[in-house]
Amino acid sequence: MRDQTGLFDDLVEGQHPYATILGCSDSRVPPELIFDAKFGELFVIRVAGNVLSPEVAGSLQYAGTHLKTQLFMVLGHEGCGAVQAALATKFQGAQERSRIQFLVEKIVPGLEQIDPQLPRQQALASAVEANVRWSMRQIFDSPEGRAHVAEGLMKLVGAVYEIASGRVRLLR
Repeated sequence: MRDQTGLFDDLVEGQHPYATILGCSDSRVPPELIFDAKFGELFVIRVAGNVLSPEVAGSLQYAGTHLKTQLFMVLGHEGCGAVQAALATKFQGAQERSRIQFLVEKIVPGLEQIDPQLPRQQALASAVEANVRWSMRQIFDSPEGRAHVAEGLMKLVGAVYEIASGRVRLLR
């Protein structure tokens, strides 16, 4: 175990993150390492498929209201298993176990533009981007999201982490 003496001294009094990230819970996608951030610099919410739920929305609202973060990012990643499962549900009628299926069904509506004729890897890459945009749209479309954007209190960006290269690609 690493010596962590003094590592958390600055965090004892509170947290002051400069950004909030909604990312996937995939263990290969740790935002603090990807963005070379110190502890306390990012407020990170991780859930498989970076799915928006009432609990996640509450965490985002907490970050904006109480922590005053103005930069929000939805961070997807290549090869996302949750998005892959959503594609299988959408195009092959696949079903997962109950709670996994519930999560997958939160992703499916964002995949409406995905062409079922695309090769598997291309479909997955397109679906990962579509899922990031879907989460962003849900955040923007919330009353709080609309109000914060209108007031200039929130900047929302989407990105995809490319695991193979370590690159973060911002979506336009």
